[in-house]
Amino acid sequence: MPRPTGRVLTLLELLQSGGTRTVAELADRLGVEGRTVRRYVDQLIDLDVPVESVRGRYGGYRLAPGYRLPPLMLSDDEALAVLLGLVASRRAGLTTTEHTASETASAKIRRVLPKHIARRLDTLLEALAFTDEAGDFDTPNGEVLLTIADAVRHRRPVSIRYTDREGRRTERTLHTYGIVAHAGRWYVTGTDPEIGADRTFRLDRIADARTLPGSFEAPVGPDPAQRVLSGFATAEYRHEVTLRIHGTVEQIRAHLPASVASLEEHASTADKDRETERWLRVQLRAERLDWLPPLLASLDRPFVIERPDELRNLVIALAERLASNARQT
Repeated sequence: MPRPTGRVLTLLELLQSGGTRTVAELADRLGVEGRTVRRYVDQLIDLDVPVESVRGRYGGYRLAPGYRLPPLMLSDDEALAVLLGLVASRRAGLTTTEHTASETASAKIRRVLPKHIARRLDTLLEALAFTDEAGDFDTPNGEVLLTIADAVRHRRPVSIRYTDREGRRTERTLHTYGIVAHAGRWYVTGTDPEIGADRTFRLDRIADARTLPGSFEAPVGPDPAQRVLSGFATAEYRHEVTLRIHGTVEQIRAHLPASVASLEEHASTADKDRETERWLRVQLRAERLDWLPPLLASLDRPFVIERPDELRNLVIALAERLASNARQT
């Protein structure tokens, strides 16, 4: 059961959220009786917090206009949520016209945080990367996120308890390279030393993470964000699709981003400008093929289906339906 001092602070937080709060509402939120709420209000007034009493049918208590908030008191999870929100909004271009506003806000928050919390959050921000595909990001488990960020920075192995998309639970060891935010989700990428291959895991499916003794060398090659995108494009699915499309890199990437497909440029054309139209080989994997014919039609570019034959049949069927519909009067 919360101590009275804790309830008084909770009352202050409720009043700081704005508006007038009825005695009944405050009593319900605090788990006390109405007369106890009035006693807590008196304690806030004794501490020079300007709480006003509002009479009438919709009366209750509110803070006086212009009251200056006390110094920030944030828990680890609250500080994490605030800083991630500022970083994500800046990365997505959702800041105000004053571009430095989110940066100065982040700096102010870190300055008033206890040193151990600020140090862990700075470690996270150093380990964090974003792909070009934005989204409304879910907030992962704070302790898992901070633990993995520390492992990334110090190149230490980490043990995770993971649940895959089939519901299977396993415990794995991972040499983590980085944390990546992509399309509204958070991922950690690294090498699984047992199989010697790169792996990417969704953070919201990690139930627990703990660092292990030892260290490892970071590999050369693509950065963490590119590793995540490449992993999506080469993931194991039912169908392997290979196409040749005539167009620019931008035209193709507008419909088939790096997280969906990989582009292969011939050596003779690799040095050409990205805006130059030429034949490019596109490879992707898919669980279903029914979404590809409409997408290829929307490209409005010449293309050749190398495999599978099933996709070629689906494209022909779509073309026949469109031609049939177009002839109707």
